[in-house]
Amino acid sequence: MSGKISRSLSTAPAGPGGGDGDAAAEREPAPKRQHSPSSSPLQVFVKAKKRINDIYDSIDGYVLDVVRFVNNIPTDKDLLTADQAENIQALQKKVKGIKEVLARNHMKVAFFGRTSNGKSSVINAMLRDKVLPSGMGHTTHCFLQVEGVDGDEAFLTVGDDGQRRSVESVAQLGHALHKEKLDESAVVYVHWPKQRCHLLRDDVVFVDSPGIDVTQGLDAWIDAHCLDADVFVLVANAESTLMQTEKNFFHKVSERLSSPNIFILQNRWDQTANEPEFVEGSESVPEGSVVRQQHLERTVAFLVDELGVMTRAQAEKRVFFVSAKECLLQRLAESRAPGALPPVLAEGFQSRFFEFQEFERRFEECISKSAVQTKFEQHTQRGKSIASDLQTALSGLYDRAQAIRAEKATKRSKTKARIESTDQQLNALIESMKDKIYAMTDDVERKVAVALGEEIRRLSALVDAFSAPFHPDPLVISVYKRELHAHVEAGLGSNLKSRLSDAVATNIQSNQAEMTGKLLNAERMTQLVPEEKRHLVNSLLPPRREPFQVLYRINCDNLCSDFQEDIQFRFTLGVTSLVRRYLGSAQHGLSMLGLIDQPTRSIPATPRTPEPDKAGGAAGDDLALIRRLAVSTVGSQGAVAGVLVAGFLLRMVGWRLIAVTAGVYGSLYVYERLTYTNQARERRFKRQYVEHATRKLRLIVDLTSANCSHQVQQELSGTFARLCHLVDESIGDMRGEVSQLDTEIAELDAVAGSAKTLRNKASYLASQLAAFAASYLTDIS
Repeated sequence: MSGKISRSLSTAPAGPGGGDGDAAAEREPAPKRQHSPSSSPLQVFVKAKKRINDIYDSIDGYVLDVVRFVNNIPTDKDLLTADQAENIQALQKKVKGIKEVLARNHMKVAFFGRTSNGKSSVINAMLRDKVLPSGMGHTTHCFLQVEGVDGDEAFLTVGDDGQRRSVESVAQLGHALHKEKLDESAVVYVHWPKQRCHLLRDDVVFVDSPGIDVTQGLDAWIDAHCLDADVFVLVANAESTLMQTEKNFFHKVSERLSSPNIFILQNRWDQTANEPEFVEGSESVPEGSVVRQQHLERTVAFLVDELGVMTRAQAEKRVFFVSAKECLLQRLAESRAPGALPPVLAEGFQSRFFEFQEFERRFEECISKSAVQTKFEQHTQRGKSIASDLQTALSGLYDRAQAIRAEKATKRSKTKARIESTDQQLNALIESMKDKIYAMTDDVERKVAVALGEEIRRLSALVDAFSAPFHPDPLVISVYKRELHAHVEAGLGSNLKSRLSDAVATNIQSNQAEMTGKLLNAERMTQLVPEEKRHLVNSLLPPRREPFQVLYRINCDNLCSDFQEDIQFRFTLGVTSLVRRYLGSAQHGLSMLGLIDQPTRSIPATPRTPEPDKAGGAAGDDLALIRRLAVSTVGSQGAVAGVLVAGFLLRMVGWRLIAVTAGVYGSLYVYERLTYTNQARERRFKRQYVEHATRKLRLIVDLTSANCSHQVQQELSGTFARLCHLVDESIGDMRGEVSQLDTEIAELDAVAGSAKTLRNKASYLASQLAAFAASYLTDIS
C-alpha cells in the first residue's frame, strides 16, 4: 500500500487505468494552468453582459425619449389613442425591469448529489480555497451560494436580511451537525473576494445543496434554486454507480427545463489507486479501466437514453473522473509559501488533476455559452420586440401625422383660394353696388326736385287750406305766422312723402335685398359668407316696423323768418298804388320825394310782383306825361304842379267828365274801403306769404333733394357697409383659420420629423440587438 502513495507532485500522468510512468516522468512537476482574463471562456459572458447592458442603456434612453415625445403630443391632434400611449409608457417600466435583471444576471452553477459525495469539496477545489464546510457524513444542511464581491473582505448574509456576518460562521449556519443550523431550504450567501478566484471575477455563482437523499422537498428545491441555473453538476460517488435518487432528481429537472446542461463528476476516483485489479485494461478496453468504462456507459446511457438532453458524443464529454479532495489539497499547497512540503497524494493523481482541469475548461466553455444563451437570448428577443413595437407605433404615428398634415394642407389651399375668390367677388360687388347706389341717389334727387317744384307751384292751395283765426294785431299775426310755417312745412313733407316714399322705399328695399342675398343677383354675395354665418345676413337690415322713410327737412320757420306782411288798406286807384304799380323800380325814388309813404321796418319789405298793365298801349303817352307831371309837381312844391295838372285836365276832357270821374272814383274808394275786412287782409297776407315762400322754397330745391338723396345713400351705404363688414369678418376668420392651419401643419411636421427620427433609431437599436445575437447567440453547442 505504501508503494502506491507518493508525497511528490511529480508523478507522471498515468493512463486511464492509472498505470505507472518512467522515473524521468515521475520527476517532472505537474504544469500549472494559467487563467488569463482575456483568454478565459467566461469572458464571453462578461463581454456579452456588458454589451447587452450598454444596448439596454440605449434602449432605456430611447424609450424615455419616446415617452417624452408622446407626452408632448397634444391630445387634440388625434395622433395616438389613449391605449397606445399607455402601452408606450408601459414599455418604460418593462425596460427598467429588464435592466434590473441584467444587472443581477450571473452564470449560475448548481451542485447536486447524494450526501457525502463531495459537492462542497468540488466547489472548494474550484475556488482554490476551503470556503464551504466539508467532511464525512451529512455536512451541508442548507443551500450555500458563493458569489464574488469587490474588496478583500469575505462575509456572509442570510436570506434577504442583508446583515453581514463573519465568514467563519458558515461552519455553524450551514453545517448539519451544528446546533444553530438553518432550515434546509434556507440560503446562506457567501460573499468571497473576486480577486481570490477567477471564476467569481467572471460572474460565476456556485450553489451548494444538501444531499438530495435527505429531503422530500425536491420539487420546491428545483423551483427555488434550479430554474435559473445555467449548468448542473451532479457529483456522484465513483465507489458506487448512479443511484435512482440521483436519476429522479434530474428527471424532475428535465421536466421543468427543456435542455439542462448537465456535467457528471465521478468523484473520489482516487480510490481506484487501492484496487489495481479493477484498473487493468482488457482487449475490449485497451486504454482504460473496466470500472471507468462501466461508469461511463451507464452515465452516458442516463444522459442520452433516459433524459434525452444531449447526444452520445456530447455526453461522453460531460462525464469526468476526478478527486476533488486531491485537487483542493494540491491547490492549497500551490498557494502556500515556497518550500512547503507537498501533500501526500495517491498514485495517478496527475491524471485525475488534469481531468479536473479539463472539467473546469469544458465547464467554463459550457456555462459561458449556456449563460449567454439562457440569460441574454430572451432579453435580446424582448429588446427586439420593444424596438419593433415602438417602430410600429412610431410608423403609425408618422403616417397619421402625414395624413392629417395632407388634409390640413389641402384645407389651407382651399381656404386661401376662397379668400382670394372672396376678395375678387367683394371688389366686383363693391363696384357694382357703388354704381347702383349712385344711380339710385341721383334718381331720388331728381324725383325729389321735381316733386318739390310741383308742390311749390301748388303752395297757394296749401296756404289757402290753413284756417287759423286771423287778426291784424301784431301779436296775433306773429302766432299766425308760426302756425302757418308749421302747416306749410308739415303739408309739404306729407305731400312729398305720399308722392315719393313708396317708390323710394321700394327701390331701397330692392337694393338692400340684392345686397343681402334675397334676390337672385345677390346669390354671389351669400357665397362670400361662410355657411355658419349666413343666418346673420338677414339681420343686416335694421329692425323696423315700416320701410325706410326719407325725412324731408323743410324748416319754414327759419326759411321765412324775414317775411314782413303789408296788410294796410291801399286804394287800388290811389296815386300811391298807381305809382307803385307803374313806376316799379322808381318806387324807392318816389318815397324819397315824399310822394309815397314808406313805413319804418327793421327788416326790408318783401318784394312784390308787379301786376300786369291793364291800361293798354293806347294810354302809354298819357301815362308817360302823367309820370313827368307827377315828377315836376313834386319838384315845384305840389301847389303849382297841382294847378297845372288840373288846368291841363280841364283843357283836355272838360269839367263834366272830371266831375263824373271824381264821383266814380270816390264811390270806388268808398266801396273798397268798406269791403277791406279781416278776410281781405288775410287773403292779402296769404298772397304775400305764398309769393315770399315760393321764392324761398325755390332756393332750397336743390339742397332738399340733395339732402334726401344723401339719406338714401347713407341707408344703402350703411347696409352695404355692414354686409362688407360681415364679409371682412369672414375673410378675417378664414385668414385666422389659415394661420391656425399653418401652426398645426408646423406642429405636425415637427411630430412627423421626431417620429421619423425615433423610428430610425428603433431600427438602429434593432440592428444592434441583431449584431449582438450574431456575435454571442449563434453557434452555441
